[in-house]
Amino acid sequence: MIYLMLTEGFEEVEAIGTVDMLRRGGLDLKLVGVSGKTVTGKHGIKVVSDISPAEMTEKMDLLILPGGDPGAMNLDAWEGMDALLARAEQEHSRIAAICAAPMILGKRGYLKDRYAVCYPGFEKYLLGAKRTEGRVVTDGPYTTAVGMGATQEFGAELVSCLLGIDRAAEIYTAIQGK
Repeated sequence: MIYLMLTEGFEEVEAIGTVDMLRRGGLDLKLVGVSGKTVTGKHGIKVVSDISPAEMTEKMDLLILPGGDPGAMNLDAWEGMDALLARAEQEHSRIAAICAAPMILGKRGYLKDRYAVCYPGFEKYLLGAKRTEGRVVTDGPYTTAVGMGATQEFGAELVSCLLGIDRAAEIYTAIQGK
């Protein structure tokens, strides 16, 4: 199962755009409302989550952390984050974070000695990471992206990681109208 975490102040495009790309690939995904059933994004858009964190009972194939300010900070401060990341690691799950959210992984040492990117200004939280200039970077089980402007690429990269590059290219080409 793919789980995308939502908390107050999440960046709407990063969350919904990523969900769209993955569902176009036929992947099963649940929106997880950390701060309640209905979660309000950074720009006032309300999204109804599918489940609560307590209902995340299926094996986690991919955990997605959208950014946004204050969304990424709210996820970082959530009391269940450390246990969730430990579970993802134990289950050998992929973990993806975009915009400010890679700082959640970086602060906890998950990106140590791995290539990673984040929204400008959050690099100081990528402790021990090998920062690069890419917009979307996958290193091992971790995928990071620079921000909202890279959402389609981020979604395509996650599809590629799960279903292969041919399926990702097919979806990416289709959404470009070609």
